Parts: sequence; structure tokens; C-alpha cells
Amino acid sequence: MKIIIINGPNLNLLGTRETSLYGNSFFEDFYQKLKDTYGNAELGYFQSNVEGEIINKLHETGFTYDGIILNAGGYTHTSVAIADAVLAINTPVVEVHITNIFARESFRQTSLIAPACKGSIAGFGLQGYKLAIESFLMEENS
Repeated sequence: MKIIIINGPNLNLLGTRETSLYGNSFFEDFYQKLKDTYGNAELGYFQSNVEGEIINKLHETGFTYDGIILNAGGYTHTSVAIADAVLAINTPVVEVHITNIFARESFRQTSLIAPACKGSIAGFGLQGYKLAIESFLMEENS
């Protein structure tokens, strides 16, 4: 199974950014643990602070991968273009958020991307990525 994690803006700062909300783990360290845990899956990772680069990566992987895990960061609440890109591809997408966006500021409580996704996971910290991988693997084995 081929799965890619696509992280959006400011997620390159995990481990140093607002640690009370996002924790003090660096994503690259967590990603290595995911690769070690799920050695039977081919995991990829991409991060960009640029909306168009995220869309390009969705287009690039959205017809050849088995699953996409997307944390669009702040673009979740603003990007019709990313939502359209998810709708345009064949690969199922699981939206992940480290924090519970529904318990935060009102503008963060709307996801333009969620209706285009297979499902959404929010509020479980970095473990949300693991839950998303598990959802793809369970589907493959059913």
C-alpha cells in the first residue's frame, strides 16, 4: 500500500510552534517512527507552505497512490482550490488535524476540505496520522 502524508503551512514548525497546542515533537521524528511501525506500507511525506504546491502534489499523487493523508493547516478553512483538487483526484483522502478544530476559534471550525474527503480526524495530536494510516490498512484488509 502506497500512502503519502501532505502537510500544509506552518507544520514544518512542529516541535517549536505553539507547543501547548501542537506538542514538542518534530514531525520528521514522528514520521520516521511511522515508517518503522508500518514497514509493510510505502509511506511518503511532503510539506509546503504554498497552496499551489499542495495542489500540485495532490495532482501528482492522486491517481497512483492508495491513500493520501492531508493536513492542510490554515488552508483547511480558506482553500476552495485545495478542496477542488481533492474532488478532482481518484485517491481517497483522509483529512487530519492535530488539534480539535471544533474546539478552537470559530473561523477554524469550518473545513472546506472535509466534504471532499473520505473522512476527518481531529484532536488526537500526531496520533491522528497513525489513525489515518490504520484506516487505509483496515480497508485494504477487508
